[in-house]
Amino acid sequence: MGGLSMATRKELTAAAGVRYRHSDRAKKARILDEFVDITGFHRKHAMRLLRGQEDARPGRRPRRRIYNEAEHNALVLLWEASDRICGKRLKALMPALIEAMDRHGHLDLAPEIRAKLLAMSAATIDRVLVPIREKLGRKRRRHTAHSLRRSVPIRTSADWNDPAPGFVEADLVAHSGLSARGSFIQTLVLTDRRRATSHGLRVCSRV
Repeated sequence: MGGLSMATRKELTAAAGVRYRHSDRAKKARILDEFVDITGFHRKHAMRLLRGQEDARPGRRPRRRIYNEAEHNALVLLWEASDRICGKRLKALMPALIEAMDRHGHLDLAPEIRAKLLAMSAATIDRVLVPIREKLGRKRRRHTAHSLRRSVPIRTSADWNDPAPGFVEADLVAHSGLSARGSFIQTLVLTDRRRATSHGLRVCSRV
């Protein structure tokens, strides 16, 4: 079935399903055999598809709806009260926020709704809030992994293929102003001519 498109899968399942449901026992067995040979589905899964009990996409089952409108409305209220923070932060704040809003009369939740809200994961919170965020004009962010790493080249220890260090030149720079008398600082500068890098060492000099 991997070579068939989604539309072809649905058409094939729909056509075979009509024949299957209107056939006697012997014909059903032949239709089921043909359907399994073409699709590669497990026999029990194919049988449920032909009966119209499952979605035609392999491995996909209808998602059981856990959170209803009451939980959704309560979550939106909590999200607004928290200044529209992200799901991860709202998940951590929710127990204290629900208690505070309930104590001050801003929220009155049934025990089962409270339990469902507290059981929500951060990812579920963000997913449930997608429609209201889009209504407010907030587009969904598409996160790209390692975006900074892709834009800024980073060298590791394995990437340094520069030639070995060559000879160095040494210079002393006196910080004595117009007079070389008395105490002053001198900088010893070592320059690697091949790498064009310099290192400085300051020493104290007294004349």
